[in-house]
Order: sequence, then C-alpha cells, then structure tokens
Amino acid sequence: MATRNFIHGFHAIVARLRSQPGSVEEVFVDKSRRDARMRDLVRLAETAGVRVMQVEAQRLDGMAAGARHQGVVAAAAPVALTASLDDLLDALAEPPLLLVLDGITDPHNLGACLRVADGAGAHAVVAPKDRAAGLSAAAIKVASGAADSVPYITVTNLARTLDELKERNIWVVGTTEDAVEDVYEASLPEAVAWVLGAEGEGMRRLTRERCDSLVRIPMRGACASLNVSVAAGLVLYESRRRRPRP
Repeated sequence: MATRNFIHGFHAIVARLRSQPGSVEEVFVDKSRRDARMRDLVRLAETAGVRVMQVEAQRLDGMAAGARHQGVVAAAAPVALTASLDDLLDALAEPPLLLVLDGITDPHNLGACLRVADGAGAHAVVAPKDRAAGLSAAAIKVASGAADSVPYITVTNLARTLDELKERNIWVVGTTEDAVEDVYEASLPEAVAWVLGAEGEGMRRLTRERCDSLVRIPMRGACASLNVSVAAGLVLYESRRRRPRP
C-alpha cells in the first residue's frame, strides 16, 4: 500500500482547497473543535466535494508526525507547479526573478522562504536535490499556501544550473558577509537569480564561484547575520523595488 501524503495547518489546507481542490483526497478535523474557523474550513471542503472526517486529536497527531497541526490534517497528492526550470523560464513574460537556496536543510526555513518568494513575486525557488530541505508537511505549513503558488524546483547539479541561468542572461548574485558592495549600492539587472547559503556555512565553494557578483546585507547591530528567510525577503524586495511599476 502506498504511503499517503499529509499536509496540516489551516493556511496550507485552505490554500490547497482553493487552488487545487482535486488534489485533496480527504480532510480530517478534530471532532472537539466547533469554532468559526473550523466551520469555514469544513464548508470550503464540502463545497469542493472533499469528504471531511471527524476524528480524535490523537489520530491527527499521528498523521502530522507530532507537528502542530491546529486540529486539521488533509490527505493530498503532491502538486507539481512546473515540469522543469527550463519550462518555467521559457514561459515567462517578464525578466526572471529567482531565489536559489544552497544548503538550506531546515524545512521551517524553506517554508518561510517560499512565503517570502510568493510575497515578492519571485518566479521560483531553486535548490539542489542533496543537502536541501524537501517540500515536507512542515515546510508546506510554514509556507502558508505559498507551496501551492511558487514552484520549488530541485536540480541535480546546482553549479551547472547556475551556468545555464547565466547563458540565459540571468545575473547570478550571491550574498555573503565579506562582499565589498552592499545590496543597496550594487548595480542589479532586472533578470536576477539571488543565491543564499545556510547561516554559518554560507554558499558552497562551487556555488560561490559561479556568481557574477557578490553583495552583503549591511548589519548595524550586534548580530552578524540574518535568518535566511529574512535575508531572502530583503534581496527579493530590493529587486522588485527597482523594477518599473506595471
């Protein structure tokens, strides 16, 4: 019997029911909850033709593998937002804005990065298949719906992928604390792929060598660095700010 795929949390499940209701097999809710938020979710599921099951909280704990599920878990098929990075780039009608994550293994950081990427209008989040967080239930929950709107594309060889982006005239910009220019001073084209590494370790050597330029985020206080999702939000919104308003 195939292993079922579960997502949990109100934001993640509501977003999936609205964007891809056909991918949701069943919704399981805590039978002890009768509040308005739960009633709205049940109504949304039933309107979409999805069966709702009232179960004990302990059963939800097992489905969510002990994560904080907020009293709601859904069995849902994985949703592929794009077949490949090439397909996505070929279909864009504006200069690409990409977020590349190198060595980000915490699913909560990945979920937060997806949420930031969605807010800034990034076209995709790219990561290597190894040394990277997968699109787990925890990441989907933290993403608060962004996992269903921003493609998360994993690649076999990140260095080669960055070379291919450069061939498409996409400027590859890495962030590192020892860069000379800061993000506000740097000259940035519209087509850009921002590369962020893990806190502490930073980008891997081969990844750093593929960057067209390196910039730093100026730190005014005692902390040496920002959480990767905060840094991602800063650089993506800076790119978006510089673009002509539609």
